[in-house]
Amino acid sequence: MSWFLGGIVFLIFGYLTYGRFVNKVFGPDDRKTPAVLNPDGVDIMPLPEWKNLLIQLLNIAGVGPVIGVILGIKFGKVALLIIPVGCVLMGAVHDFAVGMMSIRMNGANMPKIVGRYLGEGYSKVFSGAMVGLLLLCVTVFINVPASLLDKMMFPNTPFFWWAVSVIFVYYIIATLFPVDKIIGRIYPIFGALLIIGSLAISVALVIAGFKDPAILNDCAGFADFQSKNPLFPCIFVTIACGIISGFHATQSPIVARTITSERQARATFYGMMIAEGVIAMIWAASALAIYNIAPDNINLPGPVVLGNIATHFLGPWIGGVTVLAIVVLAVTSGDTALRSSRLSVGEMFKVDQVNVAKRIASCVPLIALVTLLLWWSNQSAKSFNNLWNYFAWGNQMISATSLMAATVWLLKSGKRWTSLVTLLPGVFMTVVVASFILWTPGTGGQPWGLVPGGLPLGVSIAGGLVAAVALSAYVFWRGSKKD
Repeated sequence: MSWFLGGIVFLIFGYLTYGRFVNKVFGPDDRKTPAVLNPDGVDIMPLPEWKNLLIQLLNIAGVGPVIGVILGIKFGKVALLIIPVGCVLMGAVHDFAVGMMSIRMNGANMPKIVGRYLGEGYSKVFSGAMVGLLLLCVTVFINVPASLLDKMMFPNTPFFWWAVSVIFVYYIIATLFPVDKIIGRIYPIFGALLIIGSLAISVALVIAGFKDPAILNDCAGFADFQSKNPLFPCIFVTIACGIISGFHATQSPIVARTITSERQARATFYGMMIAEGVIAMIWAASALAIYNIAPDNINLPGPVVLGNIATHFLGPWIGGVTVLAIVVLAVTSGDTALRSSRLSVGEMFKVDQVNVAKRIASCVPLIALVTLLLWWSNQSAKSFNNLWNYFAWGNQMISATSLMAATVWLLKSGKRWTSLVTLLPGVFMTVVVASFILWTPGTGGQPWGLVPGGLPLGVSIAGGLVAAVALSAYVFWRGSKKD
């Protein structure tokens, strides 16, 4: 219990201390934001701060801090230490940096930001990978909530494909309509569901933990998982959102277009990642408890374990509300993932997104690709596992790039030493991603990497360090160039 409660305290303390320091580094001031200077009535417009906070939280808190930590806690309760430390020092910094860069570039998305700070050649490769990641996100964030609704809410009715259809249609509508018409109106309702579900499971967990502290000890059944998945680099790929997530780099620009004061940035970007860290801690500890109470869950798929956690701790009725809250997490990230895909494609190909016909034209190929991914991912459980694995791997590749772009921005702003707040996590995540794709063997549920069968772990980490040094040298060269 001390690991869990201590992690929550660390997250709050980190926001109040390190978050304040990072705020000084990025230097939000009183200059006018895109929502005030250049509203377009579709994607760029002023929204109240409380709405922006909720939108940012629901955008970034997809199924990663739930499904990801249900898998990630199998590394042991050390995850309850890595989640809060990583969130404070890496994930929240990442989201804050991208949000500030986007505000300063009139709400630019990552393709334009990366093009400016890391070069057009880098941006072209990055942009294709990012849109691919977003489409994987949309597919995952349709699949998981539809599966949860099918198994938990309608167990005796074949509801899966009906749920898929309804969720997908909602995504299409949400991405085409102006941000204040759909997202701005329904997110407060979704936010209430999320808060109720998270509070319910956390209270139940604390009560159960004080009654039987052993349920939050490491589980002997984790040995097989740990033998196949080394803690480094795998935990930072498995827990794709609770520690740091490149997906958030695609979401922060959405709120950067609706924020009315730069001084709201710390709470909106850094603070909401801290809130996601709290959510991740709740579900990681809950998963650890259920694995100890009912070890058969260790070999079950993440969405099934999630349902079992909710039912065990809260019963079928309140547990159902909690599962609905997780459906909300997925849906409120999936709709903005599709929206971000549209905005990024428009930015890449210079297609005006104010005109409704052009918005629709930008969406048609994206809808077709997601439809194909949905069909493929539901051919077998193995197909879906591959989808999740590549999403997790690609996700952290985006985070490393975002942090390095932010480092160039800070260097160009004359902040040589304080640029370490983004450089150090950027270097770390580069080593993580490069090591993982060199090591991953393509067996045991892992995706294929760059080398068939994978390299030895030590060799892979050495390769990751070389990649990080090379990228850092490039970043310092870009940072020293005059615009």
